[in-house]
Amino acid sequence: MNTTLPLFPLHTVLLPDGRLLLQVFERRYLDLVRDSLRESQPFGIVWIRDGDEVQREAGRDPVLARVGVEARIVDWDTTDGGLLAIVVEGGERFNIEDSWCEPSGLWVAEVEYWQSEPRLPLPPERNEWLSLLEQLGEHPRVRRLGMSMDVDDAATLGHRLAQLLPVTEAQRYELLTAVDPVSRLDLLHDLIVDLGQ
Repeated sequence: MNTTLPLFPLHTVLLPDGRLLLQVFERRYLDLVRDSLRESQPFGIVWIRDGDEVQREAGRDPVLARVGVEARIVDWDTTDGGLLAIVVEGGERFNIEDSWCEPSGLWVAEVEYWQSEPRLPLPPERNEWLSLLEQLGEHPRVRRLGMSMDVDDAATLGHRLAQLLPVTEAQRYELLTAVDPVSRLDLLHDLIVDLGQ
């Protein structure tokens, strides 16, 4: 069954169990955040593969990725400059079946949710993985997100590492669309080896 979701397109990929800090200043997104908070409703975050996220380029819509993630606001504040800052947490993945831009400039999509990933035990080399996650969690920007570093299954471990590692957004999107937790950890292993070279 398809669901209609308002979208917040970004040049950043959000993963399930991951968190992002966003500064909101455009009217269309201020309205989206207001409605989301008032009605306790999620919205979708989707990666912009090509184009501009601030405003539609003249005569050219941004190219949105096909897979996005449901997002919920878990914290909000204002910056020193008076902008609204929100922390969002990723939920279930979805496919965009159709999308359109409203007159306000807000993107909306008909989406179909993916099935939840199976809860698999942590891999045998969990100590190394958990140590890496703990190191990433010490970064001040990660601390600001309030993301827990306690994980007890392979899917959550993979999602958190994929959100926090310094990889390209194309690589992060590949991790998002991995078919299962084991495949994601295999991809992460290869990326970590490349980062260490």
